[in-house]
Order: sequence, then structure tokens, then C-alpha cells
Amino acid sequence: MTQKKGWGSTVAGWFIVQDPTTASAGEEGYNPFSDVATDGSVPSSAPPAPQLDVFKTAPPEAPGGQVDFDNVFEAAGIDAEERERVSRTLSLLTDLPPGTDDTVKKQIVMASLRAFNVPVEKIIESGAQELQALEAYIRAGASDVEKVTTEADQRIKQHEEEIAKLKIVMQQRVEEQNKVMASCNTKKLEVQKVLEFFGQEAVAKVVRESPKLHEPSH
Repeated sequence: MTQKKGWGSTVAGWFIVQDPTTASAGEEGYNPFSDVATDGSVPSSAPPAPQLDVFKTAPPEAPGGQVDFDNVFEAAGIDAEERERVSRTLSLLTDLPPGTDDTVKKQIVMASLRAFNVPVEKIIESGAQELQALEAYIRAGASDVEKVTTEADQRIKQHEEEIAKLKIVMQQRVEEQNKVMASCNTKKLEVQKVLEFFGQEAVAKVVRESPKLHEPSH
């Protein structure tokens, strides 16, 4: 793993470094250079890394987290021939029988690459370009997430403040109405004494015959 760490620092932390004692090929690892957790994600508390200016055109979005890698690499200026070099080498590596000795593995792959007349330096360059593009894509997405969440937090805070103000207004209005109701009921009792003095039948007759009055609903 010491060797891989050295490679990681060489390419500015684009590698995801794995400890062979705890992770096998294909499993997720920990990247000590770019704060990538063991599940491949970035902790939410981690500040976004500086942007990498590698894209020639705007990279594609990733709806539902599904990445169109060919278009990401294309946006970074990595053409189909360069991508094919990496894909072909990866196929050669993955097609080898499990447990193949590293020395034998390298001899087989190098012999195959020579047969294809593919310069090793070009494969390395293309692979490093792809790592760089992927790291740039991750950082661009993280920066956009930070922008969206910051704006959303601000809007949520504004709405929360507005909700708090509305609750105060509602509470004040309810309290005012309770006072109005209590005051009006007190006054009603005073006026009621006058009507009770004349009796229920007299009051009912006037209410029925007066165009100004409505019989009270029950």
C-alpha cells in the first residue's frame, strides 16, 4: 500500500487507495488524499475541493446518480481512441485467471499490448486523464451540491422566519378576538337586562316584525 500511496500523491490524490489486507479488487476503499470514505462518498462536513479546469465543454448531468462516463471523458477532451486504450488494457487484466502471479500477469499483458502496437506511455497518459476527469467531475458536482444546499438552507431559514412571524400574528389575532368576545359578551349582558325587563314575548314580537332585525339562529 506504500507504493499506491506514492502513486496517489503523484497524480494529486485522484487514486482511491485500498489496503490489500482489508479490501480485495473491486471493493471500495479509502482515499487519504481526497477525503473519500470507504463507500466512495464524501463526508457531508468535508469542504469542497478546488475545481480542476479540465473540461473543454460542459460535462453531462447525472440524473439519479447515473454517470455517462463516455460523455464525461469526451467533455474532458479524451477522445474515443484514448478511452479505448484504457478499456482494452482493463479487459486484458480482468480476463486473466484469478490468482495469476503479478510477474506473469505483467508479461502477458505487456505482450498483448505489444501485439496491438499500443505504447505503454499513451495508456498511462489516457488512464491518468480519465482519473483526472473523474476527480474533476466529482469536485464539480460537490461544488454544485454546496451551492444548492446553501441556497436551500437560506430559503428554508427565510421561510422558517416567515412562519414564526405568521404564528405570532395568528396568536395575537386569537388573543385579540378572545378579548373582543369577552368584552362584547359583557356588554350583551348589560343590554340584555333592558330586553329582559320588557319580557320575552314583547321582544320576540318586535324581532319578528322589524325589517331591521333577524331572528337569531340556533
